[in-house]
Order: sequence, then structure tokens, then C-alpha cells
Amino acid sequence: MTRLILFNKPMGVLSQFTDQRSPTERPTLSGFGLPEGVYAAGRLDRDSEGLLVLTDNGKLQARIASPKTRTEKTYLVQVEGAPEEADLEPMRAGLTLKDGPTRPAKARVIGAPDLWERDPPIRVRKNVPDAWIEVTLTEGRNRQVRRMCAALGYPCLRLVRWRVGRWTLDGLAPGEWREA
Repeated sequence: MTRLILFNKPMGVLSQFTDQRSPTERPTLSGFGLPEGVYAAGRLDRDSEGLLVLTDNGKLQARIASPKTRTEKTYLVQVEGAPEEADLEPMRAGLTLKDGPTRPAKARVIGAPDLWERDPPIRVRKNVPDAWIEVTLTEGRNRQVRRMCAALGYPCLRLVRWRVGRWTLDGLAPGEWREA
């Protein structure tokens, strides 16, 4: 029987079980009591938080992670600045980044979500407003959401993946996991 684990990855944790690249050990998935034999279906950058789906089924893992299957991934993004809906239109149409054009994304300005406090907290600048946007992609290039926001002139301060396909973070605190 296939195991499917939903994990709320805290900021600063690598999306892998070992860290062989760093001489000083960085936190990895191995520190959270996850079941043996499961692996992440996709990745989240070390400085991103949120839903990481893990499974012991290689075909399912590939299907979730592959851009060919167009699995939707929704991110809650705190950005520097105050974008209006019209400012997000280039995301909706598809942006061209250094590695080529992106697929059109769903993007909208939202109110501040009810999330846990981040450790460490984001940097706050008194003279620069910040806002939240929701971005849904069907691909997952390296640091894509951050690069898309920056291309529009809204640097990313905090990025939380809230949903992958039909699975969400509902009810999971950072570092917690549950079977789906």
C-alpha cells in the first residue's frame, strides 16, 4: 500500500534526508520522525516553508513533481511593496525569465493569511509596505515564484506553499506531519 505523507516544512530545513554538501550540518527531514522509505515529491527551497508531499511510491512521486502532469501548487507569498491586481497580469499571462517563458499562473492579491510566526521573522522596513499574494503554478522551476515576483518589482519576503494538488497544510504546524 502506498504511503503519502503531508509535512509542514519549517524555514531553514532542507527538503532531503541528508546534507552531504555542507561541512556544517544543516537541518534536514531526518530530524522530524518521518517514516522510513518516503521521499519528497518535489522540493522547497531552504528559505521557503510549507507543504512537502512525501511518498514511498516512485511513480506517484514522479507524477506529483513532473511539470508534464500540471499538478497545481499554491503559494502564499509576502512581498515587498503594494501590488494591485493589474500588476499581477504578467504572471497570469506568463513571464519570460532567464531560463525561458513560464506557463501562465493564477495570481491574486489577498489579505494577510492566518499563519504561524516565522523564525526568524521577516525583515520589516518602516517606509516600505508589504502585501500578500496567492500564486498557483503548474510547473516548479528553481525558485520560480521568487523570480516571478522579483521580475514584477515585488521582492519576496516570505514564501509558504499551501497546497499541492488536492492536499493542503490545513491543521499542520511547522515540523508536523500526517498521513494523507
